[in-house]
Amino acid sequence: MKAVSSCSEPLFLDSAKRKTLCVPASAVAFDFVSRIKGSASMKLLALAVLLSATVIVGPVPGWAEHPKSKAPEQGYVPEGWHPHEGGLLKYRVAIRFGEEPDTMPDGWKFGRVSAVTTDSKGDVYVFHRGKKADAVVVFDSKGHYIRSWGRGFFGNPHGLRADKDDNIWAVDNGNHQVYKFAREGKLLQTWGIKGQAATDAKTFNRPTDIAFAANGDFYVSDGYGNSRVVKFNKEGKHLLSWGKPGKGPSEFQTVHSVGVDSKGRVYVSDRENNRIQIFSAHGEFLKQWTHLGATQGLFITPNDQMWVITHRNNVENITYDTLAGRIMKLDLETGRVLGAMECPGHMITVAQSGEIFVASLTGNIFRWYPAWLTRDAAAQTEAKGPPVKN
Repeated sequence: MKAVSSCSEPLFLDSAKRKTLCVPASAVAFDFVSRIKGSASMKLLALAVLLSATVIVGPVPGWAEHPKSKAPEQGYVPEGWHPHEGGLLKYRVAIRFGEEPDTMPDGWKFGRVSAVTTDSKGDVYVFHRGKKADAVVVFDSKGHYIRSWGRGFFGNPHGLRADKDDNIWAVDNGNHQVYKFAREGKLLQTWGIKGQAATDAKTFNRPTDIAFAANGDFYVSDGYGNSRVVKFNKEGKHLLSWGKPGKGPSEFQTVHSVGVDSKGRVYVSDRENNRIQIFSAHGEFLKQWTHLGATQGLFITPNDQMWVITHRNNVENITYDTLAGRIMKLDLETGRVLGAMECPGHMITVAQSGEIFVASLTGNIFRWYPAWLTRDAAAQTEAKGPPVKN
């Protein structure tokens, strides 16, 4: 028999029967030694040498190799799978950020998590729709609970962003309002009229998200009820709005997320139309990207890295309840996909550390951090089992 390497211990191939036998090398060593003629001490010496060899050499390269990969640069990609769009993003993920370790007050639990943001200190703000915890829950970068606020305050949490001064802005598509909070949770300012849905300069109709220009101006995507983007100056004065229902340029079907780059261009997720539209700071249509599917959330870093959480199309997105999502990194000028990885999700943000946080309607915050596992490291990680919940 010859050694092969598809299991955690060396296997052996029975050449006569042409079968792969899942036999540990230690068992083969004992079998071999039993056939040696000689004294007991001779047999013990031979056994020690063979067992040492299995430990030092490890699995012996052999016949049980993977078939050829469709995309070797991405590792093993089987014939029935498509490679990751643009290339594989090499990140690992903590799938229960904020709950492993569990440091929230006793009995607290996330509902559907709608949005997440981070401030300049690295603290993480989670915006969720459950009744078993405050609506805004704040953690340090390692997932330890710090503070919270907002239980019973919001109609339906949707968008959450931190500005450059670490104010926390919340978008409430149930009450048709946008709020500005201090990082400790003190309410500083409100836009929109509670419970009143309309389309004038003082109202919204189910707004969804907010983004900030370098000079402090901000844009609200408005949203589910309206089909427009609304711009305010840094003092909060209404400046202009644009958009109407439809499928043409500057027309929208669900304005779901918004971002601004360093040049002041405004990127708008036109989700039901399966596209991102791009505008000047004055609302002039510049171009659109139609190759990315139904974009749920988008985020542009200060150095113009663009990240989106997207789905193949919005019918699939709604049918799968956001489970079939992708994180994609994009070239800001062309929209070309630079890399992708699977992730359910509703909104996305990128911390100054480079870690990616995704808010998922599954009730999770996914924390993605740059790292990758070899086959051996993956096997060792699996052998350790799941983390113990504190």
